[in-house]
Amino acid sequence: MSAKSSRIVGLCSVANFINAADRVIMPIAIVPMTDQFKWSLHWQGWILSAFAFGYFTSQVIGACAASRFGGKTVLLFAVFLWSVSTTVTPLLATSVPALILCRVILGLGEGLGLPTIFHIFAHNVPIEERSRAFGYLVAAGSVGQTVASVMCPHLAWQTGFYLFGSLGIIWVLIWLIFYNDSAVLQKDEIPLFIPKVTNRNVRWAEFVSHWSLWAVYLAHFAMNWSNYIIMQWLPTYLARNLAANKESISLTALPYIINSLVGIMAGHFADTLVGKRKWSVLSVRRLMTSMGLFGPGIFLLAFCTVDNLLAAVVFVSISMGLCACNSAGHLSNHADIAPNHAGVTFAISNTIVSSLHNLCINLYDGTCDDSRYPLWTPDRRTGDNFTWTLVSCLCTGGRSQLYICHHLLQPEFCIPATLTTLRLTILP
Repeated sequence: MSAKSSRIVGLCSVANFINAADRVIMPIAIVPMTDQFKWSLHWQGWILSAFAFGYFTSQVIGACAASRFGGKTVLLFAVFLWSVSTTVTPLLATSVPALILCRVILGLGEGLGLPTIFHIFAHNVPIEERSRAFGYLVAAGSVGQTVASVMCPHLAWQTGFYLFGSLGIIWVLIWLIFYNDSAVLQKDEIPLFIPKVTNRNVRWAEFVSHWSLWAVYLAHFAMNWSNYIIMQWLPTYLARNLAANKESISLTALPYIINSLVGIMAGHFADTLVGKRKWSVLSVRRLMTSMGLFGPGIFLLAFCTVDNLLAAVVFVSISMGLCACNSAGHLSNHADIAPNHAGVTFAISNTIVSSLHNLCINLYDGTCDDSRYPLWTPDRRTGDNFTWTLVSCLCTGGRSQLYICHHLLQPEFCIPATLTTLRLTILP
């Protein structure tokens, strides 16, 4: 990886580390804060959910702003916004309305972050380095969650906010010094993939009217379907079904460590296939996405068949590790198929995915009431994961979709069958 690409990827990965860490501080700190301020469950719910109001509404805004004002400016503003809101959180804790507003601002800032980073990668990271770039980015987020989850319970609740908020402000100063838009965009210095068509006036309907994009969106949904369940319910499952004690619950950090390591290795492997083995980008994206979706499903099925705590943690760790292959699959594909609009396609994908996930979870859990089979158990959710993967297979189109929407998509990199592992043996 070139020096300039390494600097960009490194700084953006650190930003995602801080992003992920800041996001999990409040769910940990809410317990001692409630003990101190005597909040009711009603206000605890408002404080925790306020983040989502800002996060979901700023995704597309961030992508559009990056296209108009440049990635450096928007990411600088995003990190500064969420870092300041994190830092001042303890100072506003005595006022619930002020704290809720602060959480909304935190969500706004963090919602701007990832779409802007996708925009930066699409314009500054060459194709043969793109898989490992996204691998490092996703791995940094997992490490950030893990570090914050391990450190914050052992610190005073105010310290976590001050620590990670200050880290973000320091990052802003470093970003100002080391990232220069004009330097990284010189074509003779970095062998970027330059889109054949540079028309940026794309109708919004184009982003939701092509199966090639919907294949990527559905892959994102299938990935998050498993990830959210593991993130939200793994400690509960281990405690209720496998009698894990408080010390054993700390093992839930292991899957995220494995996820980070495998994500980096998968990125390097995918780039090797593209750069040295001369695989097509299309074939590599299909392979890594298939590994990242069906692999976790298989090992989650194995996970729910064991009654041994150690074996369960091993299986779920392998599942999370294989899930990291998606960073070199459909997540990287945003920058391949829509290099001028990668931030927008990711923002739309992330918004749709989060909305559909919450809707489906609520409908499913609300309409299926059977105390013998808890709805959050991995065996039922794994079946859902396979179902959504097969549904996405049925939604993919034929070869003609590789050549539609020329001003938006780059035909040679579209994946109309991103999720179609069953069709990989049919399509050349």
